[in-house]
Amino acid sequence: MKLGDLAVGHLYSLQAALIELGQDPQPLFQRYGITPELLAQPQARISIPRFMRLGHAAIRESGTPAIGLLMGQQVQISHFDLAGMAAQCAPALGEAFATLVRYERLTSQNYRGHSSLAAPALRFYSISPYNAFNLFVVDSALAARAQLGRQLTAGRARVREVHIEFPAPAYADAYEACFQCPVLFGQAANQLLWDPASLALPLVQSAPATFAHLIQLCDRELAQLDRHRRIREKVEEIVSPELHRKLPTLSEVAEQLGLPTWTLRRRLHTEANTRFQDIVNETRRDLAITYIRDTDLALGEIAFLLGFSSQGAFQRGFRKWTGQPPGAFRRQYRQTLAAENTEVRFGKS
Repeated sequence: MKLGDLAVGHLYSLQAALIELGQDPQPLFQRYGITPELLAQPQARISIPRFMRLGHAAIRESGTPAIGLLMGQQVQISHFDLAGMAAQCAPALGEAFATLVRYERLTSQNYRGHSSLAAPALRFYSISPYNAFNLFVVDSALAARAQLGRQLTAGRARVREVHIEFPAPAYADAYEACFQCPVLFGQAANQLLWDPASLALPLVQSAPATFAHLIQLCDRELAQLDRHRRIREKVEEIVSPELHRKLPTLSEVAEQLGLPTWTLRRRLHTEANTRFQDIVNETRRDLAITYIRDTDLALGEIAFLLGFSSQGAFQRGFRKWTGQPPGAFRRQYRQTLAAENTEVRFGKS
């Protein structure tokens, strides 16, 4: 169980932003295992924690905390693979965004959720609590969608207002220059509020027949992806986002999957040799390890996200899972990672 993963196309805009800043992206990419071969590999993906660490390192090395906004301004519709090509051929901008939302799982999978379109709002899911590792993710996602709207309509589409969940950061002045509209922080959702007329604008490269054909291909890929997803993965995908609200029950998950409770219980036993409660416990364990290892979230925040009654209960659970308290586990991992990075840099010198 992981936080999720992204198609390597999401790295193209980071690469372009670094070049725009006069930085050579290759040493940084190589340090995080992002090779030219990986960037050219069809359907290649990287984990979300690695993406966040890479972005944080890019901010640190470039001295540009607003790098997510720069990434969004460098995006191209081709970075979104087949779904992007289909969106480009849609009749109007609203249908283009609906296409990107509908087929988002072809280029990203995040246990926290997926984007949505409820016109005129184009929403990017919450990844709170926010920290130095993930502000740029929201910045890049919203800026990319604004940039795509302008690209697809030859600059005619207009964002009326931008809402962002986290408080205004130190580089807040950069937002209105990027979005060219009012930007409100501390809001209930991360979203672009488009001028309604903009969503009805025809696209520069609209091609109805090609659009219909590409939609068929997207449907085929999505169906193939679903066929390869086992019942355990489907349960994990439902369980994970609910942990910070309350521990989900077997009947609630079965209802979301459109299955009788007894059928889900039987399929978990026959197809995955496991029980529902085991999946809940293992999901909490794996997410706890990921949070401790790959983020700087405080222990209290992690306890909340995983549905523990208190920080103490989380610490006891983590020690039971790993044999170490979470603080010691994090320090040991960071020391090992620092030693490996030093060795890599020394080997290249």
